[in-house]
Amino acid sequence: MGSITRGLSNNITTGGVILPAGITNSSVSAVTSFANASGGTLFLLSTQTASASATISFTTGLDSTYDEYIFKFINIHPATNGVTFDFNMSTDSGSNYNVTKTTTNFQSQHDEADTAINLVYDTGADLAQSTSFQPITREVGNGNDESCSGSLTLFNPSSTTYVKHFISRTNVYFEADYSIDTFMAGYANTTSAINAIRFQMSSGNIDDGIIKLYGVKKS
Repeated sequence: MGSITRGLSNNITTGGVILPAGITNSSVSAVTSFANASGGTLFLLSTQTASASATISFTTGLDSTYDEYIFKFINIHPATNGVTFDFNMSTDSGSNYNVTKTTTNFQSQHDEADTAINLVYDTGADLAQSTSFQPITREVGNGNDESCSGSLTLFNPSSTTYVKHFISRTNVYFEADYSIDTFMAGYANTTSAINAIRFQMSSGNIDDGIIKLYGVKKS
């Protein structure tokens, strides 16, 4: 099957590979390998679908193949109302998820009634040298139309020299009918390789939703 072109800035091919800006249908044939494509190319490594899942863990795929990994969250729907979507990392292939982290978190908010518009720093959602699970979102509603979506980028998890930086951005249908755009960033304060990651709600199961793991190939 050929590629689907959505303008010059968003060309998509099959096989889980998203081509970067500047690659068009006419120029794909000139690329002898994806490593020669300009910019970064996303390679789909794995997909997991929640179904009343207590946790979703990725215990393979995080290695030295790529310097950057991106998790995409699609319609994460909690079983319990008013819970956050959280993550933690492992240095022992998933035996323990307890990596020490320091993070920061801020949000923009707007309610459906158009009465509350805020930009806030959330001191309750950041960590300071803590091994606890890190919230990625504010409290997600569990109504039939409520969920959260977004992404988490983890940089150079296999490094044994530097700490591991990460950045997340998500949008949530807040339990009190707000749209909340959450920005979270920080670092795993370890020089051991990160080789597994776990996602869960702060309470209850992940009722539904998809998480995709991509590796980013740099030119």
